[in-house]
Amino acid sequence: MTHVDPAADRWTAFAAGAVRLLDGAKGTELGARGVDLSLPLWSAHGVIDAPDVLLGIHRDHLAAGAQAVVANTFRTQPRTLARAGRAEDPATLTRRAVEIARQARDALAPEAVVFGCVAPLEDCYEPGRTPDGATCSREQAWMIDRLLEAGADAIAIETMGTAREALAAARAAAGAAPGRWMLSFCFKSTGPPGILAGGDSVVDMLPLLEGAFAVGVNCTAAPHVERQVGLLRRFLPGHVRVYASANVGALGDDGRWRQTDAVDPDTYAGYAERWLGAGATIVGGCCGTTPRTIAAMRPLVTSSAS
Repeated sequence: MTHVDPAADRWTAFAAGAVRLLDGAKGTELGARGVDLSLPLWSAHGVIDAPDVLLGIHRDHLAAGAQAVVANTFRTQPRTLARAGRAEDPATLTRRAVEIARQARDALAPEAVVFGCVAPLEDCYEPGRTPDGATCSREQAWMIDRLLEAGADAIAIETMGTAREALAAARAAAGAAPGRWMLSFCFKSTGPPGILAGGDSVVDMLPLLEGAFAVGVNCTAAPHVERQVGLLRRFLPGHVRVYASANVGALGDDGRWRQTDAVDPDTYAGYAERWLGAGATIVGGCCGTTPRTIAAMRPLVTSSAS
């Protein structure tokens, strides 16, 4: 009898869809549901202290229409946990976060994909702290291996603000999960499009990312995403998809967070419709978005399939 690999079938079906809808934020949603988000652990508190709340967030995103969920592994890597005095826990917590995402998926939407999240090793908004390339390669490869061992269907490298860390993570993902990885950047909101938070030009990097399933933008304020999507679509090969996910605010020059109108789910969905028009085929939500945000985008996927 021929062996059927459910994970392979799941990925094949997901990758074939015209437009795909990912989930929304875990960290800020955990905070909204009363979970401690104190640094350095941030969203890792959800895995350690509130796994039932985290499970509920995944379930709510799937019920809202998400066709993929991203495991809450944004801050379960060794560097963060060592800073929090939990150096013995990264593999265990990474595995547990993937298990929670898979548990929600298996119960509500067996066809949905679980991505393992690969985050910057240091703070997203301080790209100057990014380690050297060799360190990035070693630590990101370790994380990707743990995510795949835990049962993630694919890899989502997120919020990359420097070329050296993005390329290090991309090389590791390409070797460990060929064709089953995506990468999204954190761009500057001011100045010309295509400039990462750390000052690197994304255009110079794109030829090195051809093996990606998708390349995109995340953790950038919703009003600024469309122009980044247009630039990516212009310079990426046609077979590489463009992913767009935004936060609902922006960090001002004074360091204070300011909400944009995208905090309203229907307004956010309006931005997402513009991202699709600019060339994106995968949309989701970043900081501040909720399952209601995902539900508001669901008609965009439904209409694209009709």
